[in-house]
Amino acid sequence: MTFIVGENCIKCKFTDCVEVCPVDCFYEGPNFLVIHPDECIDCALCEPECPAEAIYSEDEVPADQEVFIELNAELADVWPNITQKKDELPEAEEWNGKAGKIELLEK
Repeated sequence: MTFIVGENCIKCKFTDCVEVCPVDCFYEGPNFLVIHPDECIDCALCEPECPAEAIYSEDEVPADQEVFIELNAELADVWPNITQKKDELPEAEEWNGKAGKIELLEK
């Protein structure tokens, strides 16, 4: 089992989750974070740390966000690893909670 980052992270990219990950399995893109499914140890420490509530256990991913299971795996193989907290994106508060952001995902 693994955790995945879902749609609400897009254009927010809070990194509170990164600091608590004991295995450094987060990867960073221009406006989104992902979790590498082969590195995640299912510790669940990241989920409550996400201010955008965008992290889900793989078996609890909302049906309309199942595409993010594959996206996390795909993008974690090409994006750089992130191991320290950074500032969120400048427009994070404005985008937090907005639906339909998948088209805005920058790869």
